[in-house]
Amino acid sequence: MFPVSDVIPSKTTPYVTVGLIGLNALVFLYELQLSRPELQLFAQIFGVVPAYFSWPTVFTSMFLHEGWLHLFGNMLYLWIFGDNVEDRLGHFGYLVFYLGCGVAAALGQVAVSAGSTIPMIGASGAIAGVMGAYFVLYPHSRVLTVVFLLFFMDMIEIPAIFFLGIWFVKELFSGVGSLGTQSLNGGVAVWAHVVGFAIGALTGLFWRVREPPERTYWM
Repeated sequence: MFPVSDVIPSKTTPYVTVGLIGLNALVFLYELQLSRPELQLFAQIFGVVPAYFSWPTVFTSMFLHEGWLHLFGNMLYLWIFGDNVEDRLGHFGYLVFYLGCGVAAALGQVAVSAGSTIPMIGASGAIAGVMGAYFVLYPHSRVLTVVFLLFFMDMIEIPAIFFLGIWFVKELFSGVGSLGTQSLNGGVAVWAHVVGFAIGALTGLFWRVREPPERTYWM
């Protein structure tokens, strides 16, 4: 399944979401100028290395990506789900929320791979937080998704609560399965995804209680 968009129009211009996408793209363009050894050193300095943890890297690591696919996938999910969460939290609140989810996600991954010397990079932990908030704030929304069935392709609307719920369960099982076996190896930082999503969902729940949504068909 490949998500294309959701069905909820933005009420405000998502300045922060667009700005975050732009900043990630600019950093990636800089990475493209680096040689392989330079890129490895760049990731080692600005990525989160659990064995040599440094607080500044918790923030800088959110804007580094290892390749086009990594960047495109993260920015697509941020674009689909970020604008509506920004609507609900407000521009400044959303920025604080995004960074906070990224920090919590990084700390969650560090907790289960404390001895790893491999740098952890990417915005997926923060974006998982955005997805978690969307899951709670817009449970009746739908995600326009391209579905591939053997040699056929179709585009259907999938309930957001199902799409995001399946994503979270998959990451959770992957994380549990990785415990004790990949703490020192590279790979996808699944616990960053799990923690980020959980923090986002809790924030969304708090916001939903604090400011009940208007009665619209996607709420």
